[in-house]
Amino acid sequence: MPRLATAMASSASSFRLLLALLCVMSWSSAAANNGDGLVAGRGPIGTNGKNYTKVCDPARFASLGLDMSSFRYCDSSLPYAARVRDLVGRLTLQEKVDNLGDHGKGAPRVGLQPYMWWGEALHGVSDTGPKGTWFGDVVPGATSFPLVLNSAASFNETLWRAVGQVVSTEVRAMYNLGHAELTYWSPNINVVRDPRWGRASETPGEDPLLVARYAVNFVRGMQDIIINGNGNGNGRDDDSDPFARRIKVSSCCKHFTAYDVDKWFDADRLTFDARVTERDLAETFNFPFEACIREGDASCVMCSYNRVNGVPACADHRLLTRTVRQQWQLHGYIVSDCDSVRVMVRDAKWLNLTGAEAAAAAMKAGLDLDCGMFWEGAQDFFTTYGVDAVKQGKLAEADVDEALGNNYLTLMRLGFFDGAPEFDGLGVGDVCSGEHKELAADAARQGMVLLKNEAGRLPLDDSSANNNKVVRSVALVGLIQHINATDVMLGDYRGRPCSVVTPYDGIRKMVSATHLHPCDSGACAAPGAMALMNTVDATIVIAGLNMSVERESNDREDLLLPWNQTGWITAVAAASPDPIVLVIMSAGGVDVSFAQNDPKVGAIVWAGYPGEEGGTAIADVLFGKHNPGGRLPLTWFNNDYISKIPMTSMALRPDAEHGYPGRTYKFYSGSDVLYPFGHGLSYTTFTYNSTTTAASATLKIADQDHCKPLTFKPGVSFTLTVSNTGGVAGAHVAALYTAPPPEVDEAPIKQLVAFRRVFVPAGANVDVAFDLNVCKAFGIVEKTAYTVVPAGTSTVLVGDGATSLSFPVKVDLAVS
Repeated sequence: MPRLATAMASSASSFRLLLALLCVMSWSSAAANNGDGLVAGRGPIGTNGKNYTKVCDPARFASLGLDMSSFRYCDSSLPYAARVRDLVGRLTLQEKVDNLGDHGKGAPRVGLQPYMWWGEALHGVSDTGPKGTWFGDVVPGATSFPLVLNSAASFNETLWRAVGQVVSTEVRAMYNLGHAELTYWSPNINVVRDPRWGRASETPGEDPLLVARYAVNFVRGMQDIIINGNGNGNGRDDDSDPFARRIKVSSCCKHFTAYDVDKWFDADRLTFDARVTERDLAETFNFPFEACIREGDASCVMCSYNRVNGVPACADHRLLTRTVRQQWQLHGYIVSDCDSVRVMVRDAKWLNLTGAEAAAAAMKAGLDLDCGMFWEGAQDFFTTYGVDAVKQGKLAEADVDEALGNNYLTLMRLGFFDGAPEFDGLGVGDVCSGEHKELAADAARQGMVLLKNEAGRLPLDDSSANNNKVVRSVALVGLIQHINATDVMLGDYRGRPCSVVTPYDGIRKMVSATHLHPCDSGACAAPGAMALMNTVDATIVIAGLNMSVERESNDREDLLLPWNQTGWITAVAAASPDPIVLVIMSAGGVDVSFAQNDPKVGAIVWAGYPGEEGGTAIADVLFGKHNPGGRLPLTWFNNDYISKIPMTSMALRPDAEHGYPGRTYKFYSGSDVLYPFGHGLSYTTFTYNSTTTAASATLKIADQDHCKPLTFKPGVSFTLTVSNTGGVAGAHVAALYTAPPPEVDEAPIKQLVAFRRVFVPAGANVDVAFDLNVCKAFGIVEKTAYTVVPAGTSTVLVGDGATSLSFPVKVDLAVS
């Protein structure tokens, strides 16, 4: 274990010992004021009808009949850890367990305020949950960004961090106004293993590196406090203590781990046992979480409902304590997915544990906070069974103390006790600002993916350069839920948007003569539609899915368009005098091979679920105000793929014994791919060039055959020149892959190791420098779950298809 980890483990042991030695003090109930006026979630700190921005306010304590100076946990000159020890040591056992759930009851006897931990901010501030975050009166809504999968399609790390910064700013403003708390259980960083998964919209896609980079940047955007342009977020004198690093808003990476089955026929996430190899855990499922903690310094991890190789994720000591807290060095708390502990008893019936035994097992495994029953009037599982677990001797009170210590240390870092002067000035004007709404529009634009564009059908504009006729009138055809998408574009875990620009709104701003033709589940090409299409300059069809088809607790059974859309899209295309433009709203891939192969469908755009400004972005792309540069973060398969492998098979590599093909672009080489991972067209053309035609590296190792953390030193550097050879300026994603030596068995076909999104003016060149770490870029995960670098000739590949570039890299291993 690295020295830092050893020191932290020692510190944690000392913390537990000190807590165990503290006497539980009995305080006068006369001074407690019985908690009158303490209302969680309806103010920053609501006490006796008045809002305070911090717990440790002398006036607030006085209103409770208490003298703040007698409570060391409010002494801001002391280290956070010492203050937390004082706070926890003052609590009775009952008060302690009362604060182990997402509805923390506080302890008015000692001045401790109730706190509602559960907040969601997947793609904007959301009121999903028990109303610790709420909209109304002065805060009618918050900026609703595109769903995560859309943002991931931008392949733009700067954008992801900017979105996190805006979301956290709006949280802080709402907190000051009494509309929010400070802990938010986002982002979702599960890798999309199967195209049928219902929660694909919430995640950054199928590639572990892409997911990891999204996680790091979003979390940094949420948590880092920018001081004089420096985003390290410290704000304290002792910069060496990561547990003292102040944070803006707490961000939580979820759902740990191997979670990507919700409800698929008889398979249910509450009872599903994910049987995974150690290699797949290290290479795919755990990879983003390690980056989220090590590089993003996330202050929270959420464990998932499912079991992993027989053990519930929320009761697995190896996963929660040994891996997350000790190996990866989590500086924060671990929370259960809501009701996960109860699920062990009620649904999974794991080891036939009683409630007290399950609570003890989870806490001893490393769980700090139980998000419990989330309907009104119900209690958290820890709160219900925590006292019994201790009294029955199944759980030590020191374990309870340690969990509370992790939780309250996080709140200390957030300024819940002391305030955060940097954010005191935030208010109504910092929620739904014009700047924030423009970022939402830009994020939607950057995530749009042009899948097909035959004969330059797009853009629809008044330029003669693309040989299209001038577009002065448009027929907008589709289901009303898509063409007037006030709901569909917002996706899941949405809040209330500032406003919504639907596709109809956006297109009508471009072309005033926009004629609506809503369809239903029957035939769409009625005589009226035929007549309409013969009178306009272009026909745009908007189709796709919605949250009734793909969402949490609902996986798809196929990859087809529902509601007879395939039939009526084909009929509309056949009836249109000119090739139609098809816009798809979905998260997971859809089998639109019928449209890809139909010459009467001139162009296809994937819009995903693009958020409140989605209509603006769609119109800007269709009419050439924005040149699409997004790339698919998922492989789109033909529907035949799903008959070849069940969702419940967790293996990524091909399984010859069962005849299962591999999963994701890294391991699938079959013929069922409609659009590959990273696919995306542009209104211009790009080429690559590099002076590097071959490279070599010697990796010195000291009597070991695998790369350990902290030994990443050797590198391969080269410069890629991206040239825009067309007539339209645009952004381009340079995606860099490596392929191992062909003689290596069961290795990935290729793997993403770096990417850059660059803007290139028409006719110009941009140089992009890449510096590849040999262990990270050329390493592969062996059956042993070690990361190894194979000797021999690997290959660097940039892009796909006609614009691709590649060169060999010879790696030699030398024992030092």
